[in-house]
Amino acid sequence: MTYINGSHHVTLSVAGAQEDVDFHTRILGLRFIKKTVLYDGSKPVYHLYYSNANGDPSSVITTFPWAQANLYGSRGTNQAREVLLAVPHGSLDWWSKRLADHEVDSTSVEVFGARRLAFAHPSGIEYQLVESDDDPRVGHQAHGVTREHAVHGIHGIGIHVYDQDRSVDFGQEAFFLAGDVEEEGDLARFRVGDAKHGNWVELRGNRTDDQGTWRFGAGTYHHFAWNLGDLENQEQVKFDIEGAGYTDISELKDRTYFKSHYVRMPGGALFELAVTHNEGGWDCDESPEELGQAFMLPPQFESERSHIMAQLEPIEV
Repeated sequence: MTYINGSHHVTLSVAGAQEDVDFHTRILGLRFIKKTVLYDGSKPVYHLYYSNANGDPSSVITTFPWAQANLYGSRGTNQAREVLLAVPHGSLDWWSKRLADHEVDSTSVEVFGARRLAFAHPSGIEYQLVESDDDPRVGHQAHGVTREHAVHGIHGIGIHVYDQDRSVDFGQEAFFLAGDVEEEGDLARFRVGDAKHGNWVELRGNRTDDQGTWRFGAGTYHHFAWNLGDLENQEQVKFDIEGAGYTDISELKDRTYFKSHYVRMPGGALFELAVTHNEGGWDCDESPEELGQAFMLPPQFESERSHIMAQLEPIEV
């Protein structure tokens, strides 16, 4: 039986590397767990990883800082837009004050009858904090963020779409839509797979914005990764999606820490089918206690280490 075991990680195209580190660690209090590079293309670009206390799948945010390469994107429709993060129940007032203390503007919004806190990354990417009950994922305590307020991990993904029905069809036909589709105004949502946390897909009808960019470019959401559990299940899920007629799926890519296929849903969001395999994991090249302290390169880039480092701006974690 094939399955999707909730979310795995979120990947964003941001602007400056240092402002990204400061936003995720000094403001949101996330744990910095990996500093490496983008594996695709010839231009050296950081790939930075942040997580909750334990680096759980469904807790990781990764970023590519593109400002140094002078590459910018455009937010729009038919594109993933909102980073939805889960925080402990009753913590939103605390977070509102903390964001204000760090000169980050935030707004309380109501979605499906529940309050959320909306704000933006320095590069403009939209974030929302969503209160989560009975969430077993452990938040990271750092920079004044206490365990009782710390981010548990991913809540889900917000996608702006021109046609919501096509994306719902994809979920029902090929992508493990679980339960009913809920609707509220121009917003529809559903869960993917049977995980209890981190697997919400929210579709906002948007026929006013221009088409958002899908390539790399600062200020845009690049992809959302789902946890496929093991390599055998990953291949079967890929086979089933292709069998449903969604055949534009990438070959298997080795990202050192996990292996992945990529498929774009009809609503424009790029989904990654990820597996943390036996030779991978965040601690396959660093000890659990030392995560994020060294600049890690895959074997194919190691001979170019000095050349790569010379082209990247220094960052302080």
